[in-house]
Amino acid sequence: MKTVDLAIVGAGPAGMVAASEARGHGLSVAVLDEQEAPGGQIYRAVEAVAAQAPERLALLGEDYAHGRRLAENFRVSGAEHIDRALVWQLEPNGLWYLRDEVCHELKANRILLASGAIERPVPIPGWTRPGVMTAGGVQILLKSSGVVPDGRVVLAGNGPLLYLLAAQLLAAGCRIGALVETVPYARYLEAVPHLPAALGSGYLSKGVRLLRHLRSSGTRIYRNARDLRVEGEQHAEALCFHAGGHEVRLDSDLIVLHEGVIPNQQLTRALGCVHRWDDGQKCFRPETDEWGNTSVEDVLTVGDGAGIGGALAAEHAGRLAALEVARSLGYLQTRERDRLSTSSRRQLNKLLQGRRFLEVLYAPPEERQSPPDETLVCRCEEVTAGQVRTAVRTGCTGPNQVKAFTRCGMGPCQGRMCGNTVSAIVAETQGITMEECGYYRIRPPIKPIPLAALAAAEVDCELDDVAQ
Repeated sequence: MKTVDLAIVGAGPAGMVAASEARGHGLSVAVLDEQEAPGGQIYRAVEAVAAQAPERLALLGEDYAHGRRLAENFRVSGAEHIDRALVWQLEPNGLWYLRDEVCHELKANRILLASGAIERPVPIPGWTRPGVMTAGGVQILLKSSGVVPDGRVVLAGNGPLLYLLAAQLLAAGCRIGALVETVPYARYLEAVPHLPAALGSGYLSKGVRLLRHLRSSGTRIYRNARDLRVEGEQHAEALCFHAGGHEVRLDSDLIVLHEGVIPNQQLTRALGCVHRWDDGQKCFRPETDEWGNTSVEDVLTVGDGAGIGGALAAEHAGRLAALEVARSLGYLQTRERDRLSTSSRRQLNKLLQGRRFLEVLYAPPEERQSPPDETLVCRCEEVTAGQVRTAVRTGCTGPNQVKAFTRCGMGPCQGRMCGNTVSAIVAETQGITMEECGYYRIRPPIKPIPLAALAAAEVDCELDDVAQ
């Protein structure tokens, strides 16, 4: 069984930078990631794209190409990269992962979780029909394989990724029928007080360039859209909504939904880290200190998995966490850690202050927290919002009881796609806050693994431990 100073879960910007920084101070580091190459979702396949498809690198933009340098630094850092590794069990001093259908154990003096974000579910009527995808899913196909949607494409929702994807699809020759924006007009006024910080962070200038590009392309943009629904029998045929006082129906071959991202909290939940409801970001997030330390000793989490800050903020947070680990293990003195962290701390604070403008402007519409009764909220087990409300009225006091009554959250995704929505429905039905409502209890295996692999795993434990 191998033991390292630092085990990092996730090879996105936070994980790659943390590994490079930690190796620079002499720590032994292992980075586990489900993909074959480093980059995470934001820089997925960036090395292969740069080497084999430079034209795709150009259309994906400079921000994506930036990940190539991070991956190069990570490759030469000397950190062990365990690719195609599915982490399914975590403990404060180690973890279990599945690779090539075999379970492996890794011990670590410190664990850094850099698992990133997942897309916020957009549960509208018809969202599970074939012909409906998330913006992240479409972007993954574009990055990893150069696959571009054919036919009429309608993008709906809000958030920076939606506009970035629209620009990338246009550059790839895709025909975008329309972009349907769900931002209520009142949000623009609410976001104005946070405008100065956004101007200094660079987020606003990027957004303005994207919107100008969309307008110059002739793409139709509908604003203040509400009551979205997907129509069609066996396949999504049209997106319908209200905008400008009218009912609008857009025929489409592919409907792309997106309303921001939220922390991927499965790993921190499984470890028992304390989480809190972030009303600004409208999501749960693990509690951390300024270095990424969680409530569980020797476990840190940074990047979007600790709270949405974006790829550049994740880099700086990863570097700070690595410096903290080096200090806690005796590789650095506290004074040296603080000196080396000055620049990253300043840049991270600047970026996070700028994010507040985006959080206010692109908060999910209130109607998304309360989908109609007939809308599926748990895709895996096909549980509707109405069934969740019925379970609560029957006596369920929280998401875990709802899970027991309806099987909601018991499918292959283990609640990733329905967790926030179910908590919101329970809170609304009971008239309590999201903080009071809470979230699913996450147990191992964190992701499905073959029973044969689990049975064949060699568990190093004492008989006394088994008896307990």
